[in-house]
Amino acid sequence: MKLKVLLIGLVSISLLAACSGESTTEEMYGHLEEAVELENEFVSQQQPLNELEEQEQAIYQEITTLGMDDMETIISLADEALQSIEERKELLVAEKESIDASKEEFDKIEPLISDIEDETVQTNANEMYEIMEERYQAYINLHDTYVVSLENDQALYELLKQEELEEDAVTEQIDKVNAQYEKVIEANNTFSETTDAFNESKKTFYESTDLNVTYE
Repeated sequence: MKLKVLLIGLVSISLLAACSGESTTEEMYGHLEEAVELENEFVSQQQPLNELEEQEQAIYQEITTLGMDDMETIISLADEALQSIEERKELLVAEKESIDASKEEFDKIEPLISDIEDETVQTNANEMYEIMEERYQAYINLHDTYVVSLENDQALYELLKQEELEEDAVTEQIDKVNAQYEKVIEANNTFSETTDAFNESKKTFYESTDLNVTYE
């Protein structure tokens, strides 16, 4: 029923030496790398999210081995799964706050792009900005899709707690859970692709400037 979601983060790039007097590109560098730092909270949520997801999967597998004579155990396990879902919802809140803070910092480069005199550098900066916008929208879609997935999971476990359980209702809900999770996987792939694209576009931008950077 489940497949682990893996998310990738932004690449951190270090400035080896700054020129005397901050240039436009150096100012942009400061906002870009601060945006990376602000996503650290987002990155730190991924392991506990995956662990809770694995925990829920194990609970679900155990429930599928039980019969109606084990209703008390089923209810107890379903409650554990519901608690796991609530914990994931809390992690998602922290994750989104981190992404939003990073996006807010990143947006500070937009008014600086027009100040870049070199046409190639300005073009690279615009492309980088557009890709980051796409990445943020991809994240919002992933976040919203995952929230619906959690709500579907929740509905399934509430259903499993009912003593007058109808098999058709359970089958229908499981189908809904699986269909939504396919959407989560698709949204996650899009987010990962746009993250890769942004990391590459940021490197291209830096390499077109006179900034002296090193890649971590």
